[in-house]
Amino acid sequence: MSDAGVRRTTDQVPAPVSDVAARAAGGGPCAAGPPSDTGAARRRAEQRAARVTAGVTELERRLADLLRGGLAAAEEEGYGPWEETAARMVDAQAPGLAARVRELGAVTASGPGWPARLLEECALLHLLDRGWLRHEDLPEALAATVRSRLGLPSSPVGPPVRDRWLVLARYDTYEGRLTTRRIWLYGTESGRTALVLSYGGGGRVPELSLPVGRELDAEAMAYPGAGQLRVALGERFPDPVPSAARPPGCGPAEAAARYGEALRDDPWQETYPVTLCRVVPVPAGEGSWQLAEAEGGLALPVRTSAGSRSGLWRLVALSGGAPVTVFGECGHRGFTPLTAWPEGPGEAVTLC
Repeated sequence: MSDAGVRRTTDQVPAPVSDVAARAAGGGPCAAGPPSDTGAARRRAEQRAARVTAGVTELERRLADLLRGGLAAAEEEGYGPWEETAARMVDAQAPGLAARVRELGAVTASGPGWPARLLEECALLHLLDRGWLRHEDLPEALAATVRSRLGLPSSPVGPPVRDRWLVLARYDTYEGRLTTRRIWLYGTESGRTALVLSYGGGGRVPELSLPVGRELDAEAMAYPGAGQLRVALGERFPDPVPSAARPPGCGPAEAAARYGEALRDDPWQETYPVTLCRVVPVPAGEGSWQLAEAEGGLALPVRTSAGSRSGLWRLVALSGGAPVTVFGECGHRGFTPLTAWPEGPGEAVTLC
């Protein structure tokens, strides 16, 4: 995580060019459609880009005011001002930015050490703001990542790739009345790990439901962005079938290194998918756990929030002190186990 401070800027930002604005709305200079439709879509994209720029500029002022007044003021003010700022980011049509602002509002109540965590998150927000305000100067892949982190729509690019995809994990998260389903896949032929997102609004459950441990023959198209793991499933062939396949694993040191490499392409990456092989869940004191190499040596701490879930106890029971293979998300706050396999033959056990 960056430990840089947040700087106030008075730079005048030029209006985004039309091609960049069109890409921000999911189109581009080569978008198909009648000229009149293309022109209307371009104007809408330019209007949205202008609203995003206004919202980002306002957020920069909010961050500068916070640092000028001192971080202690954030604890005194509570969650209200952050929720108000997040609402303005929604008005600016930058939902990804709004979500990150809401997370800032909860940092002051996150326990000891919150000032350092708040400063880290403010620095990342500042970096994202600057990325948008200077997106014309960024490489296209990084600019696409910035648009994605802001929550701007995009479409898959490139030809579809057919593979046999092993379903590694599936879990839902909730924000208001929106349910987001995350499904992690592993291409047994390409060796690629990919993420499929599915949404359910108004309290509805997302439609896409792929059982963990199954394998499906399907085409997938990647979304643009540096280090982007998200794909969209295209044509699916036979129904998913049970599979004994497992993704190749690594040790704790390589898992941490992979996350570090992912941050190089996407500094806002909270976690990165990795599979740990031959690890044992062991207590680490004060109610915390870690996944340690079976032969001794290095270990990864289990994320605190994951330690309170029943899935951790399923993992402990599956291991029984013996090595296991664990797929999960590795990040700066620890490792979140999602699925595990016993050392010998056996089916996948979901932990989330």
